Amino acid sequence: MRSRYSAYALGNAAYVLDTWHPDTRPAALDLRDGTRYLGLRVRRSAGNHVEFTAQLRLPDGERYLLRENSEFTRLGGRWVYVDGVTPAADANPG
Repeated sequence: MRSRYSAYALGNAAYVLDTWHPDTRPAALDLRDGTRYLGLRVRRSAGNHVEFTAQLRLPDGERYLLRENSEFTRLGGRWVYVDGVTPAADANPG
């Protein structure tokens, strides 16, 4: 989870795609939209589920709080992202 967040923050789309399950990953990913990644908080981790909050600054300057419950699975001896559910997303946190 943390390595994927870092890859998003660094714009490393190849890593993000490589750590995404082949059945659910998009064909391409463009991370050059100007979003800044300001912080990650892993709220809970149990088995193959991770609940996290990521704080972002969108290209228009707006702060955005992304919450997601992510599912991971082991594939070829490593963890890969399957999908996630976003229970709530708030603009302008704190």
